[in-house]
Amino acid sequence: MRKSYEMDMVNGPLFRNILLFAFPLMLSGVLQLLFNAVDIVVVGQFSGSQALAAVGSTTSLINLLTNLFIGISIGTNVLVARAYGARDIDAVEETVNTSIITAAVVGVFLIFAGFFLAKPLLQLTGTPADVIDQSILYMRIYFAGMPAFMIYNFGAAILRSVGDTKRPLYFLIIAGVLNVVLNLIFVIVFHMDVAGVALATILSQCVSAALILYCLLKSTGVIHLDLKHLSFSRKRMMEMLRIGLPAGFQSMVFNISNVLIQSSVNSFGSLVVAGNTSAQNIEGFVYTAMNALYQTNLSFTSQNYGAKNYQRIDQILIRCLAIVTVVGLLLGNGAYLFGEQLLGIYTSDPQVVQFGLNRLAVVSATYFLCGIMDVLVGSIRGLGYAVMPMIVSLTGACAFRVFWVLTIFPMYRTQASLYVSYPISWILTASAHLICFLIVRKKTLAKK
Repeated sequence: MRKSYEMDMVNGPLFRNILLFAFPLMLSGVLQLLFNAVDIVVVGQFSGSQALAAVGSTTSLINLLTNLFIGISIGTNVLVARAYGARDIDAVEETVNTSIITAAVVGVFLIFAGFFLAKPLLQLTGTPADVIDQSILYMRIYFAGMPAFMIYNFGAAILRSVGDTKRPLYFLIIAGVLNVVLNLIFVIVFHMDVAGVALATILSQCVSAALILYCLLKSTGVIHLDLKHLSFSRKRMMEMLRIGLPAGFQSMVFNISNVLIQSSVNSFGSLVVAGNTSAQNIEGFVYTAMNALYQTNLSFTSQNYGAKNYQRIDQILIRCLAIVTVVGLLLGNGAYLFGEQLLGIYTSDPQVVQFGLNRLAVVSATYFLCGIMDVLVGSIRGLGYAVMPMIVSLTGACAFRVFWVLTIFPMYRTQASLYVSYPISWILTASAHLICFLIVRKKTLAKK
C-alpha cells in the first residue's frame, strides 16, 4: 500500500486531519446512498407512485436484515486501527483475512434470508396490497447482491482503519455512475420497473466490491490480502464479534423500531408511504454526512488508544462533536427549507410532496441531535466498550420509540405525533451516552 493513502492519526494537527479523513467519507456515504436514491427517483418519475412506494417500503426491512452483519465490520475497523496504532502487524493481517472470509460467508447467507423472508416480513409490516408484489420482487433481487455488498463494506472498513478514505470514494464514483446509467436503461428502455432498479443496484455493488478486493490484493502494506494464504483466525473473529456484534445488534433492533414506525406509516395509505419514502431518502444524505464523523471518531480514537496516546481522545471527541453539529444543522434545516424542490425530484404528485414535507419539518430539522448521539458512541466503542452503548441505545431510543408507537401515537394519530418520537429519543439517548463516556474515560485514565 502506498504511504500517501495512509494517515497518521496519532500525531499532527487533529482538526485538519479529521476534516481530511471525514470529507471523502461523507462523499462515499452519499454515493452509496445514491444506489437507493436513484432507484427511487427513477421509479417515481417513470413508473409511478405505486412503484415508488414498493421500493420505499422495503428500506427498513433491508436494513433490519443487513445491519447486524454490517455492525461486525465496525469490529474490523476498531481491531485493525488499534493493531495498526500499536504496530502489531500480525494482528492486522489476521484481522484482514478473517474479515474478508466473514464478509463472503455472511453475503451468501443473506441471499437465502432475503429470498425466503421477503414476503412474510412485508406482510407483517402491513405493506399496502397494491404494492406488496413489487416490493417482494425488489427485495429478492436486491439480496442476490449481498456477497458483493458485504465484501465492499468490510473492505472499506479495513481501508478506513489505516486512514484511507480516498480510494473507497473513487470506487463508489465509478459504481454510482454505472448505477445511474443501468437504472435508466433497464427502466426507460426495457420497462423493467422495480426489477430493473434492483438489478442495476446489485451490478453496481459487484463493481465496487471487485475494486475494493483488487485494492487489497495489490496493496504492499500491512493490509495486503493474499488469497493463496487466506486464513481464518478464531481469535480475531471472537474479538470482532465482541466489539461489532453489540453494534450490529443495536442497529438491528433500531430497525425493528423503524419497521414498527414504518408499519404505522403504512396505515395512512400508499400516498403517505410514498411521501415518507422520499423524505427518508433526503434525510439519508444528512445522516450519512453526519455518520462520517462517527466513523472518523471511531478510527481516530481506536488508533490513539492502541498507541496509548490517551491525551488526544478528549480533543478528538470535542472536534468531532463541533463538526457534526454544524453539518447536521446546515444540511438538516437546508433539506427542510428546500424540501418542496427536493421532493419534486422524486415525484410530481403534490399530495406526496406535502406528506414528505410533514416528515422533514420534524425529523430533518432536528437531525443534528442524532449526529451528536452517534459521535459519542464512536468514542465509547473506540475505547473498546461495545455492550454499554448498545444497552443505552436500545433503552433510550428503541424501547422509547416502541413505547411511543404503542401508547402515544394511538391517541394522536397524525404524522407529526409519530415523527416527534425521533428527536425526543435522540435527546434522551445522547445525554445517557455522555454520562457513559465520562465513566469510560475515567476508567481509561485510571489504567494509564
